[in-house]
Amino acid sequence: MKEIVTAERLIKQKLAAFEQLQAEFEESFHFVQDVHGQRRFPTFSVADSVHYLHALWVCECKDRLLSIYKNIGRYEGRRCLELLLGWQEGDTANVVDFLDRKLDMLPVADITRQLHQALHHDNDKNLARRLKHGRLVMLNRGMNLMHALDAIFAVEEDLLVKEVQIACMQYAHHPSQIEEQIGEMDTPLYSYIPHRSLARRNMVLMNKLGVDVISRPTDLPGQRSRRVLEPAEPMSPFAEQVIEGYLDMTSPQFNNLKGHRFVDRHERRNDRQV
Repeated sequence: MKEIVTAERLIKQKLAAFEQLQAEFEESFHFVQDVHGQRRFPTFSVADSVHYLHALWVCECKDRLLSIYKNIGRYEGRRCLELLLGWQEGDTANVVDFLDRKLDMLPVADITRQLHQALHHDNDKNLARRLKHGRLVMLNRGMNLMHALDAIFAVEEDLLVKEVQIACMQYAHHPSQIEEQIGEMDTPLYSYIPHRSLARRNMVLMNKLGVDVISRPTDLPGQRSRRVLEPAEPMSPFAEQVIEGYLDMTSPQFNNLKGHRFVDRHERRNDRQV
């Protein structure tokens, strides 16, 4: 009983902590989406790069507080804190390596070939439209990376460190604060404890944030590729299993202790006994 009470108290603490983080998470989530290609930034300053690392850490905190199962480290929040700590001490190379890994474009040549195939051979305009949209997203992401690197490389190292330190102070990432933030991620509050209340809170939140995604013209019904078709209505019940015929679970020969005489009548279906 004590373990149950302790677990329930921890769930409440997780929900309370996320309530304080929610507004910042929503802003960080949208910023990460924009950096990853939903928007092309005309410039991307050193402070923006610090903001990006901070936003990834905030998204990681949300996943941990709501106990989202992770088979991959999609946000790498702890790594972002370590990068911010090292960057304030002059370690720029690891930050550049991280940005390049996160934002480098996927092979656009493959998409261009698929686009040509869809337009000139398959005559699939919907698929071609989505391929163009995807290629643009990747191009935006690559442009954001180039702007970020251009801003980093344009500043002398000593001035760059000062810019990073000022930006880190803005996002509450002083070296002493970062050490505390890394330590907090190992506490029970950020541990993985699956619970229906946490799952429900996450579903409500992500449904709200996903509205803008499904409202884009390329994702609306009728504008999709043949692989993502508009659902047919009326839709069947979820997890419905139709069992046709009659399954005889008992038998008078083996399950008739009192010896009553009765007939186990067979049903007929399509002129056949079942």
